[in-house]
This record gives sequence, structure tokens and C-alpha cells, in this order.
Amino acid sequence: AVSDSSNSLDLSSDFYSLSCPNVELLVKETVSSASSFDPTLPGKLLRLLFHDCVVEGCDGSVLIQGNGTERSDPANKSLGGFEVVESAKRLLEVLCPATVSCADILVLAARDAVEIAGGPSVRVPLGRKDGLNSSASNVRPNMVDTSFSLDEMARLFSSKGLSLDDLVILSGAHTIGLAHCNAFSDRFKEDSKGNLVPIDSSLEESYALDLAKKCEAGASSSVTVSNDPVTASFFDNQYYKNLLDGKGLFQSDSVLISDSRTKGKVETFSENQDSFFDGWGDSFVRLSSVGVKTGDEGEIRVSCSSVN
Repeated sequence: AVSDSSNSLDLSSDFYSLSCPNVELLVKETVSSASSFDPTLPGKLLRLLFHDCVVEGCDGSVLIQGNGTERSDPANKSLGGFEVVESAKRLLEVLCPATVSCADILVLAARDAVEIAGGPSVRVPLGRKDGLNSSASNVRPNMVDTSFSLDEMARLFSSKGLSLDDLVILSGAHTIGLAHCNAFSDRFKEDSKGNLVPIDSSLEESYALDLAKKCEAGASSSVTVSNDPVTASFFDNQYYKNLLDGKGLFQSDSVLISDSRTKGKVETFSENQDSFFDGWGDSFVRLSSVGVKTGDEGEIRVSCSSVN
């Protein structure tokens, strides 16, 4: 991925005002109607955007199907939301053919997902081109692992031109969404029967036992738990309250309160949702501008799942 954000200067919020004036409305309606059928969709779309932007930049490379693509990497196997992006794209190809990139559609869809779940509305600049490359080997070196320390996450974010503040704010995306048991199993050990026993003292006891029960031996690999056990499908500041209560699901969540560089921000956001929402707008725009491709560095795909 590229941390060079000079191309983000080529983006503008009225990029499609003449070529496809209804693009934002159409994407929003697509996301909104799909979310009414699947309330887990907002979390999926946010995660999909993050996984796109940290690998090769926000260029829609995560959407490409096929052997050896980013999408085929095991780290991406539980991603969702692809069909919403495709369905918005199909509509836009009828109304404004060969005009709107899949990269922009994904940014808009993730932006709208937050608002639909009760979060802030954010004005995002547009004009990204779709990337031509998608390689599974780029995924691991650029992906945050749920077992990361703060320093490991900070290094990765810094390589994308994102700050520690951005890290704390964007982690707030875990106020919605679901996780599979294997994403936090490093905080437990297995007993002789294969059941989980908490070994991470930063997890609040009853919460840890509840997680262990949901992920007991023999539980299906499709079992999921809510990232935010309190207001699971609302985009709010509950995530930060959960952290302070010892209810951060991942190791990478809990480290935010064990380090003085980030704990103050967590406390501020836990007390003041407006402060989190204001920060979210800025950090989301920065995330969506990472390594963007413009001009002749990319194309406008006809279908999001394959290059032209």
C-alpha cells in the first residue's frame, strides 16, 4: 500500500455532479434497503472498506475475485457486503455507464452504512480510479491482526499516513459488527475438553465467561459474537465505554486503554459522543484517501469483481 496521499488532492466531493449527479442517492438507497434485510450489513461494509484501503490503497482491489487475489486470502475469507457494492454498480452502469468507480462506490457505501446505523453523516471526496492489481501476498503484511500490540498497530497506521488518533477513532468502528471466535481465541486457553478458559486479565470476568460459553468446544465455526455486547447494531460511543469496563473483544481493542498515549482519547469519547462523531468524520476521510489512484493510474471497472 502507498502512504502517498498527494493523489487525494485530485478528489473532490462534487466529482460526479455533472457526469452522474444522483450517484450518492443511489448508493445510499441500495445500502439502506439491503440493510433493512440484513442488519449486520453496516459492519460488513465498514470492514470491507478498511480491508480495501490498507492493501494497495482505496482502489477496490479487495473486490476482485479469482485465485491469488486479495479476496482469496484467508484473512479476507469472512468479509461480506460485496453484493451490495455490485448491485449499486449494476444500477449505476445503466444510469451513468463507465463513469463511477467501484472504489468510490465502496467508500460511499461504508460512509452510508455508518449513518444508517445511527452514526454521523460524512462528506467524502470522490474521483478514485479502480486498481488493476490484486494480490493475496499483499494482504498479511498490511493487515491489522486482532492480537497486535499498540506499537504494531501504530506502525502499520503510520505507514498509511494515519495517526494514533486515527487509530483510536477508527477502532470505534467496532461499535457495530460481528466477530468469529477465532478472532479472539488468543485471550483464552483450551481445557482438556476443548472449552475456553480466560487467561487475559484485562477482560472483565463475567464478559470473558460469556464469550467462553458462546465459543464452547464443538461450537460451529460460523458462530459469531457482537463486537459491542451492549448496543450491537447502533453506531455510537458505547465501544469506548465497553473498553473502560474491560469489555474490549480483541486484544487490539484492550491495548487502547492500557497505554497512556491512547487512554485519554478513549475516556474523552466514552463521555462525549459528539467528540467521537466529529473525529470520525475527519479520520474516515483520511482512511478513504489512503493510496488512492487517479487519472491514468487505474480504470473504471464495468463489474467490480473483475478488471476490464
